[in-house]
Amino acid sequence: MKKIEKEAKQDLFPVDLIEIAKTIAREKGIDSEEVLVAMETAIAKAGRSKYGQEFDIRAHVNRSSGKIGLFRYLEIVDSIDLEPDEERINKIDISEALKKDSELKVGEYVIDQLPQIDFGRIAVQTAKQVIVQKVKEAERTMQYQQFKDKVGEVVNGIVKRVEYGNVIVDLGRAEALMRREELLNRETFRRSDRIRAYIMDVREELKGPQIFLSRSHNQFLVKLFTQEVPEIYDGIIEVKSVARDPGSRAKICVNSKDSSIDPVGACVGMRGSRVQTIVNELHGEKIDIIKWTEDLPTLISESLSPAEIQKVLIDQENKRIDVILTEENLSKAIGRRGQNVRLASKLTNYEIDILTDKEDSDRRQAEFKDRTETLVKNLEVDETLAQLLVSEGFQSIEDLSQSDPDNISKIEAIDEDTAKELITRSKETIEKEKEEVGEKLKELGVEESLINLKGMTQGMLVILGQKNIKKLVDFADLSSDELIGGFDEIKGKKIRIDGYLEEFSLSREEADQLIMSAREIVFK
Repeated sequence: MKKIEKEAKQDLFPVDLIEIAKTIAREKGIDSEEVLVAMETAIAKAGRSKYGQEFDIRAHVNRSSGKIGLFRYLEIVDSIDLEPDEERINKIDISEALKKDSELKVGEYVIDQLPQIDFGRIAVQTAKQVIVQKVKEAERTMQYQQFKDKVGEVVNGIVKRVEYGNVIVDLGRAEALMRREELLNRETFRRSDRIRAYIMDVREELKGPQIFLSRSHNQFLVKLFTQEVPEIYDGIIEVKSVARDPGSRAKICVNSKDSSIDPVGACVGMRGSRVQTIVNELHGEKIDIIKWTEDLPTLISESLSPAEIQKVLIDQENKRIDVILTEENLSKAIGRRGQNVRLASKLTNYEIDILTDKEDSDRRQAEFKDRTETLVKNLEVDETLAQLLVSEGFQSIEDLSQSDPDNISKIEAIDEDTAKELITRSKETIEKEKEEVGEKLKELGVEESLINLKGMTQGMLVILGQKNIKKLVDFADLSSDELIGGFDEIKGKKIRIDGYLEEFSLSREEADQLIMSAREIVFK
């Protein structure tokens, strides 16, 4: 096979294509080999239009001389009589092949050189179209390879055009798209404007690489600080978290690995020069720079600046924080349209509730009253004893049932016998409630498989049963948003969706774990 091919290529008709390929490659920024392969494909297609589309005709451009040759390939088979009629035209019997070359084997090819021909205007035009198409494909592949590793970088470009609010940016070797929602608030660009943006994503699609830019992305702000603050670039200062209301306000939390360097001062710069450069780039977006600390109450207080905080109550399990402050600081903490507290919540990854000292006092009194009434009703004790138990930290019947007589009898005016009676009554109350809930679940028709799911409480099961989620397979089909609540976008507006189990304060991780446990059982 190789011998015949080599001999055939020694008689190529002269057309110098090497320089043409190199020129095209330089202009398009691609490898000249890809241009030559495109030329071979085009010449072969033109050859088939001359000799017949059914023939296996291939072209070869000699990489040294630049000459081209046209060849017909015949695959060698054991017996051509055994081949389908429509495939025999490009195959040859082994006995016939051996007459040409005794070293040939089944599966190899007999290669016959075709005579020099005048392709004609139509064939030449077809070849030209194939070359253009193949070169474009190579150019797109090269662009994708060039930009796929630049995701997460900041690039400079020139606005080529604006379509329906979306900005098309010329990056030199490629075009990029910045959607309207990725621009800053009230930001507009015109043709030929210079623009700096963050490469958010690069996708390989049929029409070429799609490069998506953003100026509203949190990481765009981080990259701007990295460019302006050498200590961040060198890794001495670390950006811990970012929260943005693009074009309006941002909060960035920074930490220094070197105790001798003030991270906030370094980011602000001499007379605010560093941060001001970033503010100018973001068209006046106000930036709060916060020093990171492991002390969460301090971090929360700094995040809500300029408000002065009196008290911070943290619920680690549910990732919630109650912030107590005076009436005078309420508006400062919340900010315009809730912006300050919303950004602080995103920055710290905690749900923050702002309460005045009066609201906190009222809430505590209401909680104290509810807990007292629960104990009075279920344990049949007088109000004074119930208040005493709640004030000593026994917030629920479950707390009492899990305690021991010694702990309860330490409370003044409660002897050991009374303590034992309280524990007995609380256990009986819980057992009674379980029986009642069990009967309720039977009435609702909740299946045992769902009742036995690890992590599911009876209260949750009742709510699910009332929502017609009675089978394990039904529960497995739910999403975490359906359990704990979330937001959906309808006609461009964010709509709040209530979760089935929202009142139980499940975290997203806990909701995901419940659903995944159900799916493992259902789909195993």
